[in-house]
Amino acid sequence: MFDPHSTEHRAGLADRLKAQWPGLAARDLVPLPMKGVAHDHLAIAGQGLIVRVPRLSQWSMPAEAALEYQAEGFRRVAPSGVTPILHAVLPPDDLLPRGALVVDFVEGRAPRLPDELPALARTLAAIHRVPTIPPRRRPPLADHAPNPIAATVSLLDNHARFLDDGVAPRIAHMLKDELAWAHDLARAAEASPVSAPITLVATDTHPGNFLVGSDGVARFVDLEKVLYGLPAIDLAHATLYTSTQWDREVMATLDAGDLQRFHGAYAAAVGPAAWARLEPWIVPARRLTWLRTTLWAVRWRALAASDPDWSSDRIDPSLIAHIQSRVADFTAAETIARMRSELTS
Repeated sequence: MFDPHSTEHRAGLADRLKAQWPGLAARDLVPLPMKGVAHDHLAIAGQGLIVRVPRLSQWSMPAEAALEYQAEGFRRVAPSGVTPILHAVLPPDDLLPRGALVVDFVEGRAPRLPDELPALARTLAAIHRVPTIPPRRRPPLADHAPNPIAATVSLLDNHARFLDDGVAPRIAHMLKDELAWAHDLARAAEASPVSAPITLVATDTHPGNFLVGSDGVARFVDLEKVLYGLPAIDLAHATLYTSTQWDREVMATLDAGDLQRFHGAYAAAVGPAAWARLEPWIVPARRLTWLRTTLWAVRWRALAASDPDWSSDRIDPSLIAHIQSRVADFTAAETIARMRSELTS
């Protein structure tokens, strides 16, 4: 496994980068603080670039496929103007078992919520306005058309396999009830004469994946899970409790007024026609996305205890302590009951 703090490993990485950036040495690759479970990041000094090194695939894809998927995500979203540009792809090898990407280094800080929610909304609108290409050209990116609700529920079913792995019966029962609701929603969407809108979506849109620059633009930096799906899910994931309480540098709690301002900024950015198509899906998408994040937390806890790729031993101790506290909160019976009440009222 690549170690960004190993001088030997950084020297090997510099050798792989010299074809495009001559003269690089280990000292020019500066490890950045660990932000999440899936990647290490190293700045390339003086180049305005970072190396993004996958530690695992959140979707359990083989290394080559996962790397190409992520690279294509960066390429497809580039026309939005609010994401890093891809500069190079390093294929998997002995040093980099999952390869690496070289992308723009984005200068910025974590969003200040709720004040900067409109900036997040405008960024998501820019991504969703990228022209949607015909289905035959969408691979390798996942395509949730024609029923993005059913496609999301399929992902929930995969996460829900872990509900029988040490989860308290009361919690498992509540989440299985929500899963039954999600299946009903998918069937209703299938039968509806009005199809859900499909755009390019970022998927993992919690506020910690945005960096706000000095120009006030909130750039989205994690393009591992880009796909064609329902944009209302992106909006939900940017504003739910399980998202605004996820990143250590954000930790905000939003109210109804905050949410209204967020949706208002998004509606203004996409225009009345696009908003009218999307608005009926806003409320159900929030409940569906909350269930997705909560079941992900259940899955993470099980995999961190059993899968070497997900082992907490490989994560910075302060970050793992934070993740564990968030997972404990999100999967607590009291939190689940409160969120169910909020999302169904």
